[in-house]
Amino acid sequence: MRFNRRNFILSIIIILLVAFLAGYRLPYYIYKPGGADALNPIVEVSEGFKSKGDMHLVTVRGGVATPVQYLWAAVRPYQDIQPISEVFPEGVSQEDYFQVQLQMMESSQEASTVVAYQAANKEIEIEYEGVYVVAVIEDMPADGILKSGDKIIQIDDLTIKQTDELINYVSAKEVGTTITVTVERDGDQLTKEIELESFKGIDDKVGIGIQLVTNRNVTVDPELTFASGNIGGPSAGLMFSLEIYDQLTEEDITKGYQIAGTGEISYEGKIGSIGGIDKKVIAADNEGCDVFFAPNQGGDPNSNYQLALETAKDIGTDMQVVPVDSFEDALNYLQDLKAK
Repeated sequence: MRFNRRNFILSIIIILLVAFLAGYRLPYYIYKPGGADALNPIVEVSEGFKSKGDMHLVTVRGGVATPVQYLWAAVRPYQDIQPISEVFPEGVSQEDYFQVQLQMMESSQEASTVVAYQAANKEIEIEYEGVYVVAVIEDMPADGILKSGDKIIQIDDLTIKQTDELINYVSAKEVGTTITVTVERDGDQLTKEIELESFKGIDDKVGIGIQLVTNRNVTVDPELTFASGNIGGPSAGLMFSLEIYDQLTEEDITKGYQIAGTGEISYEGKIGSIGGIDKKVIAADNEGCDVFFAPNQGGDPNSNYQLALETAKDIGTDMQVVPVDSFEDALNYLQDLKAK
């Protein structure tokens, strides 16, 4: 009886320990290589042209660490462990953060659509419908004054149509400056005065603590649909634009290759840097991709491209890592590529 009881207690202890190691959520976040999915099922131009090769959307996987995952990540290359406080902005909940990421994905899709349709000389119309507050950061000046969903009409005497107009205007001000913000909320127009503060931990950056999105109504012909699911962030912009362009034009710019890459894209086709590019190189290599486009950042020695190149050498891949500063750079490279 004593033996059975001892074994029972020991079993309970083991079960609880396993449950703790596998399920307890630590205050850390782990980033590791994700996938490199072909974009054909995700992006579809109505009656678009088919290609022999594929464009690939490359992702980084992330999640709150359990003790087992923490220990595994600590000894594995290209897995990063970060305190959750450094991952999620102060005053922004995880739910709000992920909603912002999804909104950034939508903005990225919109920018890539504009770039690709204009490059392919296809019909496109853009109507600007205002700048909206996506989230308000806790304990920053706008907290308790502005709300998610507010449409920003004007800053001082400046009428706002795009987020860059607001950001550039505020960035030129000094800490302590009071600005007048006019917003539309629930059909009413409100005017608020807000004093600018510096962002904690970010030198020389002032603001009121809001995250914004420009609401545009983009109409295209032929029609275009996206099915990106819960993938968030802006980093797929370059590959979206290449995939859309490839479907819009008769020329097969894949040339039969498996092409991956990453980079935020502006409405003017400029490519911006992103995070986790080392993990994306690994994900693309695991998928057997032939080419990987990386943001060159104007030749900065610490650019995404340089880190991607170092990672490619470290893992011994034959995949060609290509630096790009614009959509045009990537398109020119593909057009000059010999067919596979």
